[in-house]
Amino acid sequence: MFKNTISNLTRIRQVAEVLIRYGFEDVVTSTALRRLVSQSRRRSWQEGEQAVFETTRWERIRMIIEELGPTFIKLAQALSNRADLLPQPLIDEFEKLQSNVPPFPVAQARRIIEQELGRPLEEVFSEFEEVPLGSASIGQVHGARLLTGEKVVVKVQRPDVQEKVRTDLSLLHELVRLTAPFLRRQGLSNPQDIVDAFERSMTKELDYTSEARSMEQFRKLYEDYESFYIPRPYRELSTNRILVIEYVSGCKITDKPQLLEWGLSPEKVAETGMDIYLTQIFEFGAFHADPHPGNVLVRPDGTLVLIDFGMVGRLSKQQKYAFAGVFIGMARQDARSMALNFRRLALTSEIPDMRAFEADLSQLIEDFALLDVKEMSMSDLADALQNIIYRYKLQVPGSVFLILRALVILEGIGKVLHPRFNTFEFVRPYGARIIGEQYSRENIQNEALYTGTQLLALLQTLPSDVRQIMRKISRGDLRVRVELSGYQLLLRKADQLVSRSILAAVAVAVIVFAGLSLLGRYPATMPFYRGLPVVTWYSLGLAAFLLLILFILGTKNERRRE
Repeated sequence: MFKNTISNLTRIRQVAEVLIRYGFEDVVTSTALRRLVSQSRRRSWQEGEQAVFETTRWERIRMIIEELGPTFIKLAQALSNRADLLPQPLIDEFEKLQSNVPPFPVAQARRIIEQELGRPLEEVFSEFEEVPLGSASIGQVHGARLLTGEKVVVKVQRPDVQEKVRTDLSLLHELVRLTAPFLRRQGLSNPQDIVDAFERSMTKELDYTSEARSMEQFRKLYEDYESFYIPRPYRELSTNRILVIEYVSGCKITDKPQLLEWGLSPEKVAETGMDIYLTQIFEFGAFHADPHPGNVLVRPDGTLVLIDFGMVGRLSKQQKYAFAGVFIGMARQDARSMALNFRRLALTSEIPDMRAFEADLSQLIEDFALLDVKEMSMSDLADALQNIIYRYKLQVPGSVFLILRALVILEGIGKVLHPRFNTFEFVRPYGARIIGEQYSRENIQNEALYTGTQLLALLQTLPSDVRQIMRKISRGDLRVRVELSGYQLLLRKADQLVSRSILAAVAVAVIVFAGLSLLGRYPATMPFYRGLPVVTWYSLGLAAFLLLILFILGTKNERRRE
């Protein structure tokens, strides 16, 4: 415990010095982090390297994240999907982050596999490739062949990654504790919740059995689809640190020359890919959240293959209906419908000014819904929607941002393959289908049954709850607790004002005493200096000292405000 504490303090001090070096001295000097950096190591805003300060504040934040390492990079990459928390310029910078981590030795990979499976490698694989197919911050991938002849890929977790992630997560919690007031003043209202959510995500990513379960779920959902395939995970050979998956060959979906060589229509491939993805969102409510070209393969027969299910998004039925309603409201040029569906979609629907919100959505409709099909861009629409969400601080499910990001990626893929590709043309029929499902007899019956069950439960507990309240009132035990927040700064300012007022009053009193001392009658033994009694000089000296203290306090306060 003591060793971990010392290690955390050292790492936090390094973080503070990196922040100062990149011109974020205010983050350190305005929080408890300032106690961890010696006076000699502090640098002023102007003393950094000129090249750093030629960049924007958002670029410098990205530089800091890159220097702090893989865990912080993963946090920033996760936040790049949360436009309700961060401004768009910062999201643009976070999207540039890459976890370029060199592979670890194959001997370590072999040792981890043998430890996890409890037997020698040769008893499981007839072939095992020494050179990894890919490497990332969590693990790396090797090609192999089972004794039964099937070709597979093996994901192996880095030997020290779990300990590093635990250390960095502990560090993140401590950093948030030290800087929470500053972060809240910058508009980040729930920094601790963000770190908690990230910790859950990282814990899940470190468990490869979770990815195997996602793959099996998608295989079951798409078992009847002939144009879509998901590799099989070998659960009996997988643990939380290794994952063995069926090897699937194919070309990247954006490899247009290869598609043409195989006699496939790139346009048809793009349409099939978008159809499959929208089915995941609007029909199943579970979707692959990272469909970049490297994760979408095409077989020679035209079958699409999705790989790497480390990031999967999910929508509940109600969220699915609300999300579809936003797009349908836009297609109908109905800003009020869009606003209502945004409120249904949000986890908290407190919008201070609904008229302003509807006006902004109406402006968005004018900017996009009336454009020619060729001029419409999912990327521009996603940015506009995310800006509105951020401006009104709507807390919407993280899956919504994953969908918008994925649609932008798919639009980019589509435009490589299909000269007339337009995302909206694919989304519209799915939105109409969702509305039909929402108002179907079966769904209305289910909703009525759920509402009736909730109402019945309320009626069953209401009499006992009322009796309990009345009993507390009759005994005088009913208490109302009111919590005030945000008043600490006001109290601190009031305390400073009172202290300075007392100091100023004492200084004035001393000055008055010095003046009155000139009128006194003193014995011959009283020393004089330059015609004034010494007691007057002492009084003036004390008054000057008090006024100097007041001046220093005032200057220090002005510097803090700046």
